[in-house]
Amino acid sequence: MNHTASPLDNLNCSKNDMFKYPLYSTVFSIVFVVGLITNIVALYIFTCSLKLRNETTTYMMNLVVSDLLFVFTLPLRVFYFINKNWPFGGIFCQISVSLFYTNMYGSMLFLTCISVDRFLAIVHPFRSRMLRTKRNARIVCVAVWVLVLSGSLPTGFLLNSTTKDTDGNTFCFENFSSNTWKSHLSKVVIFIETVGFLIPLLLNVCCSIMVLQTLRRPQTVSRGGKVNKTKILRMIIVHLCIFCFCFIPYNVNLVFYALVRTKTIKGCFTESVVRTIYPIALCIAVSNCCFDPIVYYFTSETIQNSFKRKSQASRSFDVKFSEAMQSESSPSLQWSLKNLKAKVFHNESSV
Repeated sequence: MNHTASPLDNLNCSKNDMFKYPLYSTVFSIVFVVGLITNIVALYIFTCSLKLRNETTTYMMNLVVSDLLFVFTLPLRVFYFINKNWPFGGIFCQISVSLFYTNMYGSMLFLTCISVDRFLAIVHPFRSRMLRTKRNARIVCVAVWVLVLSGSLPTGFLLNSTTKDTDGNTFCFENFSSNTWKSHLSKVVIFIETVGFLIPLLLNVCCSIMVLQTLRRPQTVSRGGKVNKTKILRMIIVHLCIFCFCFIPYNVNLVFYALVRTKTIKGCFTESVVRTIYPIALCIAVSNCCFDPIVYYFTSETIQNSFKRKSQASRSFDVKFSEAMQSESSPSLQWSLKNLKAKVFHNESSV
């Protein structure tokens, strides 16, 4: 997670990135407290309080699990950054690193799933009805976990993740040589940047643009009127801003970092800039655990409003059906009206 150069690499370039340790310990402590509280609250809401559960909430619950798994490892990382020594053994270092990449790229993929699901619901509401089911959402979530773990576990477990310096201090996932970067880590970067970053980024941007264009059309039908449309627009903008803010700086810098470490790009100035930006970008990426609940809030608000509208419509139908059934004594007519009402509300879908 923190790739510090080996002392044998680039001897002519001075490396002054020790500021990262107090930065990491401070930011990771804040992320641990805020991320733990907000994600536990979100998990409680999704499992106990939210009345309407659909495909979107399935993706969000998996995103909560991904965030919590990573948050639980942060105290170990904070201890390591404060003491500059990893006393917990190689296995816990590998687990910590694996969960970091699982969380980062799992978050990007689950946010992408939410964006694609929203795109299908708004742009293709009728054609996507058979695709947007809870069963298919669970299948997609399983596929995301398999894909993410297939990339993160080899990164954490196939490398010698712990090394020692001359003073006997143990480092966790640091001090990899240029040869290690060339033989293994550069390939990992290519894979995670393509599958875990570029493709999700393009999908998020394209889906958001098409949804915004659809909602801004005068002929777009919105059950909730202008108020509901404004809330959905706000939710999409917040979603896209959080995705870009958290993940673009780190992943762009990671590409340049890999190029510097493999000596594809040379020069002390470039290396100094990349090494300075890397800890800052990493802290921003880790903060996604705190920003994800904002997505939950806006999305859950929309779902709850939709549920309220359905309840109000149901009460309105109840009044009309009661009046109709009071005026008609035929049992067959009463049964037909009840059956029609059930079909109407069974087929109604919400965003």
